[in-house]
Amino acid sequence: MQFIGRFMTDPNSRIHSDVASYYSQRLQEHGATARGVDWKDHEGQFLRFAELSRIVLETYRPGQAFSITDFGCGYGAFLEYMQQRFPAECEFEFLGLDLADNMVTTHSAGTLFGEPRARFLQGHEPDIITDFAVASGIFNVCLDTNHEKWLNYILETLDIMARHSRRGFAFNCLTSYSDEDHKADHLYYADPCFLFDYCNRKFSRNVALLHDYNLYEFTLLVRLS
Repeated sequence: MQFIGRFMTDPNSRIHSDVASYYSQRLQEHGATARGVDWKDHEGQFLRFAELSRIVLETYRPGQAFSITDFGCGYGAFLEYMQQRFPAECEFEFLGLDLADNMVTTHSAGTLFGEPRARFLQGHEPDIITDFAVASGIFNVCLDTNHEKWLNYILETLDIMARHSRRGFAFNCLTSYSDEDHKADHLYYADPCFLFDYCNRKFSRNVALLHDYNLYEFTLLVRLS
């Protein structure tokens, strides 16, 4: 298991710095748990992973090797899900990417999972192209960034995911269809119809919108090949 830090020109440095500080604080408060990455509980966290992993599972065949990047990997919970979902003999390679340095270098992703197929990287852009990419929750916490700028940030990040994926990518967002009394000012509620249309026009004709799993959010699967 390796850990690498990268430094490059970052046009969204303020957003990345704010988000990294926010999640670093959550980790310090709650440790390597669902609450440590700002989810309510482990069950909801893994339900999101099940929806995201459809991008792999719908084409996966037993014994087939593949590689995947987890944008905003946190302490590595999606890797834990992968270890449970795929058999030990499955040859997958995992890259965990996170803005918060302590997520990938301290007691979290570095020591929880003894996984030789995994590598963790601090930064906002991968250093390799993988078959798939996923992102869970990274578009939710906008803090005091205005919504127009945050949406542009989402679209720029989707471009990065697309450039670093061969076969497809998947991500989730809080939905604009959430009940008004459940919305919080520091969170961003995306329009699923807009993002479906954007991904369909920009990346692929094969896009699936999942909005039926009893959370105030949606998942988009973008199949590139």
